[in-house]
Amino acid sequence: MRKTKPKKRQVLPDPVYGDVRVTKFVNHLMYDGKKSISYDIFYSALNTVKAKLPNEEKPALEIWKAALDNITPQVEVKSRRVGGATFQVPTEIRPERKESISMKNLILYARKRGGKTMADKLAAEIVDAYNNQGGSYKRKEDMHRMAEANRAFAHFRF
Repeated sequence: MRKTKPKKRQVLPDPVYGDVRVTKFVNHLMYDGKKSISYDIFYSALNTVKAKLPNEEKPALEIWKAALDNITPQVEVKSRRVGGATFQVPTEIRPERKESISMKNLILYARKRGGKTMADKLAAEIVDAYNNQGGSYKRKEDMHRMAEANRAFAHFRF
């Protein structure tokens, strides 16, 4: 690349838990700059998660982090054109991109769910991801399956 890399923006920790990952998640969740609404959705979703899993000794934030870890993909396939043919080449994912993909998938599949409010849908998707189920977990498994199927083209990695 000719231009210099842009500087990484520093994300401030959230007001309740003091965690940067929560702020990043809320930023992905946010529409039209309505950050306070996104925080309300996220915190009420965590309260619902705690209500749904009463026998779990972990706090709701730890359940959310475990759910994110369960749906974080390790490899993805990228299209690579070699000699007129396009191959799906499995590549490992950078840690920041892993985190971003898992957050976006969790939000995407929560939005697709049926439910009354976004907080309910997000809570249900977090519980499913924590239990290794749901749409976002299936998406991760599909990504890994595609990478495994195209492992023969790994030598085309760039």
